[in-house]
Amino acid sequence: MAEKKILIIDYDSASLAKLVKLLKANKFRVVTAADGQAGYEAFLAEKPDLVVLEAMLPKLHGFDLTQKISRETQGRVPVVLITGLYKGPQYRQEATSGLGAADFFEKPVDEAAFVAAIKRLLHDEDDFDEELPDSNAVIEALSRRGRGPGSPRGEAKSPSKGQRP
Repeated sequence: MAEKKILIIDYDSASLAKLVKLLKANKFRVVTAADGQAGYEAFLAEKPDLVVLEAMLPKLHGFDLTQKISRETQGRVPVVLITGLYKGPQYRQEATSGLGAADFFEKPVDEAAFVAAIKRLLHDEDDFDEELPDSNAVIEALSRRGRGPGSPRGEAKSPSKGQRP
């Protein structure tokens, strides 16, 4: 997978440092901000692949920022909300359904589940390491199918039941 850029926005420097260390250890590029307004400006300037933000942010609340990013990107940039204050399934439901967050974590964050969620959200179908064969190569391979060394004189095998000749 190509190196993905993650923006982390958290007012708590200890929490921010912990998330940065965790994500860098998993080979992500990390950009940070300490308040909602600076986070939004970093979002516009850095164009991250994913945003992780604390719900309680000064200058621009995390819920408002989640909605803003989700709406402006039409959900193409996943936002993961983390919080130490809003705990319980009703907040998870509100964050993911009402605000447009892609995921929701309570502090202290379960590191393994958090990293797994980040990797799942950043999975990109365009990140194949090998190119697919062109249509002519596929047709050629299919036309040779059944003429391997196990067939006498290189003749095609007769079709199996249910297959077209």
